[in-house]
Amino acid sequence: MAKWREVCAEDAFKNTYKFVHRRKEVALFRLQDGIFATENSCSHEYSELSEGMIIGDDVYCPKHGSRFDIRTGAVRDLPATRPVKTYPVKVEEGIVYVKI
Repeated sequence: MAKWREVCAEDAFKNTYKFVHRRKEVALFRLQDGIFATENSCSHEYSELSEGMIIGDDVYCPKHGSRFDIRTGAVRDLPATRPVKTYPVKVEEGIVYVKI
């Protein structure tokens, strides 16, 4: 069952943040309207999305350039063909939490 996990202080990162809980890696992204989370690994081939470039609402895989919608995990550009998982995020009293 998924539980809310404390990630970090809201001001601990500018654009991206990598969170690891046990063996699960989550990438957090700060957009203009909030903080969003996806799995950290590109669905095409292992590459950390938390190290990718953010343009608009998309993150680009640093390895092969696959592009994913940060809010939904949907694939926006090849070579990836499968979406990445997204996770709920909340901020309470300046602390970021992700539900995993």
